[in-house]
Amino acid sequence: MMRSHSYDENDLKQTVVELADQDSLCRMCHLRLGFEPLPQEPMIHELVMLCRSVLFPGFFGKEEVNAFNMEYLLGLQVERLKCLLENQIVAGLVFKDKHDCKGGKDLSPLLDTARKVTMRFLHRLPELRRILHTDVEAIYLGDPAATSHEEVIYCYPAIKAIINHRIAHELLLEGIPIIPRMISEMAHSETGIDIHPGAQIGHHFAIDHGTGVVIGATAIIGNNVKLYQGVTLGAKSFDLDEDNNPIKGIPRHPIIGNNVIIYSNASILGRITIGDNAVIGGNIWVTADVPAGERLTQAKASNNNKNTHISTDKSDDK
Repeated sequence: MMRSHSYDENDLKQTVVELADQDSLCRMCHLRLGFEPLPQEPMIHELVMLCRSVLFPGFFGKEEVNAFNMEYLLGLQVERLKCLLENQIVAGLVFKDKHDCKGGKDLSPLLDTARKVTMRFLHRLPELRRILHTDVEAIYLGDPAATSHEEVIYCYPAIKAIINHRIAHELLLEGIPIIPRMISEMAHSETGIDIHPGAQIGHHFAIDHGTGVVIGATAIIGNNVKLYQGVTLGAKSFDLDEDNNPIKGIPRHPIIGNNVIIYSNASILGRITIGDNAVIGGNIWVTADVPAGERLTQAKASNNNKNTHISTDKSDDK
C-alpha cells in the first residue's frame, strides 16, 4: 500500500528543517546571515574567459575581433570584467576573517577594497599579456610539432593553465581568499595541469603535453623552465604543530633555477634547489639539491638520494 501524499510531505518538511539547521552548517560552512555574497562558480568561469579574451583577443570568446572593432569590444569586455571582479572579490573577502554564526558582515569596507584591487588588477593586464607572450614563445620554440604561435594559443592546454595561474597569482598577491584557488582548479579540471596560485613562476615558462603536472603552493620556478607531463614539484614531508596538525604556510616545495628542463614523471620533492641549467631525467624521485648544470639520470639520482634522509610520507600535498 502506498503512503499518503500528506505523509510524504510531512516527512520531506522534517528533512528540510534538518538540512536548514544552522548549527549543522556553521561549523564548516559560511552562512549568508547578513545576505553577504558568496563566490559563484559560473561568475568565476565568465571572469576567466573574459581575461583570456582580453589577453588574447579573438582567440577566446565568441566575438569576431578585427582591427576596426578591437578597441570597442575590449572596452565592453574590460567593463564587464571590472563588474565581475568587484563582485567576486567582495564575495571572496567575506572569508578573510574567521566567520561565526552570530550575524552578517559590514560590506562597506569590503566594497572599497574590491574596487581598489580590481583597478590594480586591470592595470596589470598589459604586463600579464607581455609575460604570457613569452610563455607562448617558449612553448613554440620548444616543440618541433608546433607550427605557429597561433596553434600554441588555440591548441595547447598549457597556455590555458598558465593564463589561469597568472590571473590567480595576481589576486593571491592582493590577499584575496578563495577566488584564486577556484581559478586554478578550473584550469586543473580543464587541462589536467594543477598549479597552486601561490607558486612563483618566471617568464618563458613551458609545459609540454601537461597532463598530470602538479606544482605546489610554495614552489619557486625561474625563467626559461620547461616541464613535461607528469612532473610533480611537491612536498616531501610536513612539519606538525603541538596538536599534530600540519603547519600552514611554511616553504616546503622546490626552488627551480633558470633554464631547467624536467622530463616526464619526475618528482622533485621538498625544499630543495635545482640549479640553473640542470636537466632532470624522467621517472626520477629527487629529494636532494641538484647543482647547476647537472644532468641527473636515474643512476645518479639513486646515489644522491642515498646520501640524504628520505621521508616515507606520501607527497600528495600542494
